[in-house]
Amino acid sequence: MTNIAVTTWSLEQTAPTDLLPAAAPDGDVRIVRSEVPSPEFSRFLYASVGGDIRWTDRLGWTYARWREHLERPGVETWVAYDRGTPAGYVELTPGGDGVVEIEYFGLLPAFRGRRIGGHLLSYGTARAWDLAERWPGLAATKRVWLHTCSKDGEFAMDNYQRRGFRLFDTKVEEEPEVATPGPWPGAFPA
Repeated sequence: MTNIAVTTWSLEQTAPTDLLPAAAPDGDVRIVRSEVPSPEFSRFLYASVGGDIRWTDRLGWTYARWREHLERPGVETWVAYDRGTPAGYVELTPGGDGVVEIEYFGLLPAFRGRRIGGHLLSYGTARAWDLAERWPGLAATKRVWLHTCSKDGEFAMDNYQRRGFRLFDTKVEEEPEVATPGPWPGAFPA
């Protein structure tokens, strides 16, 4: 098995005023919170969005592991729908002390390049800033952060920076090269 060098960039906002919202795309695009924890739906989103960019860390999760994660207080999944069809999602995970991570964010391949991503990231980031308003007992958000890497889409870093995220760390690590898993085995060419 061969290894590849993967660069991971960590970015943050430290005040709600850091957010630079994108304009809403044309058409019937809606963003809705998935309020009922659903391992099936969350795994569908994860595999469908990340299948062509080698998201693999959660593919081995059991149903119980998905449920445990999704039922943690403050974990939220916000889904973008284009004319009723899931187009992408953003997953928020509180880390304590007012820190919220945008743990996953992205669009299904068919919905990329249509201005939905900037809008979804803007909306999801705003929901990270007001997360404590929906979850009594959580500290008010003081920092929102995320990471992206060289395996992600070519416009990911630009989208984050255009929304007001600032780079605070860069790491380069060797990782085993894995085949593109697709939303199901064999969906994308290796």
